[in-house]
Amino acid sequence: MARGLQFQGLQLKGLQFKSLQFKSFRLKGLLAAGLLSLPVAAPLATALTPAPASALELNGQTYFTQPPWKVDLRYYYWYANQAMPEIYFTVTLAENAGADLGGLVITQTRGVDRNFWLAPKQARAFLGLPRQEGMAVPVEAEFNDGTRTMRVQFPQPVQPGQTVTLVLRPPLNPMWADTYMFAVQALPAGPNPVPASLGFATMDILNRTSW
Repeated sequence: MARGLQFQGLQLKGLQFKSLQFKSFRLKGLLAAGLLSLPVAAPLATALTPAPASALELNGQTYFTQPPWKVDLRYYYWYANQAMPEIYFTVTLAENAGADLGGLVITQTRGVDRNFWLAPKQARAFLGLPRQEGMAVPVEAEFNDGTRTMRVQFPQPVQPGQTVTLVLRPPLNPMWADTYMFAVQALPAGPNPVPASLGFATMDILNRTSW
């Protein structure tokens, strides 16, 4: 009787072992066939990567949620007809701007000389302030002499929290002394951007008293 029980025990263990083997084989088959999937933890780096900020788009138009509100103009060539001047337009984008800065529109609104050339192909831009230049920012510019409007695009848009300076480099300052004013608008990066007004930038051009 004892030997029979031992034999039956061996048989029982054998059956249990074969059953486990069958389940393991079946599980592997389902996984290989794509009929069963096991949850896999996402990599930590992926989980910690912040999502890029997206611009506010309404009815197919792009807006700033917190638009820039002013422009600073600096220049170091004050005299009429002075050669190779540089005119600096500086704009700071808020951290919560809601969109990158895609470009600027600059229109002359005052000044007796309506013919001086603003040389769009000579325009350049950089991150930072005048005489404290940081990384260069690519620029694409076009100038409409009829409307006195310079339209500048940044193919690599300026990000929220950054300060960008656009430099216009006409061959000559205006021929006549006067106060010259420019209306400036900021364009959010995105389809059909709605411009944000930055107000007016003023440049006083003087006569040389020694002439």
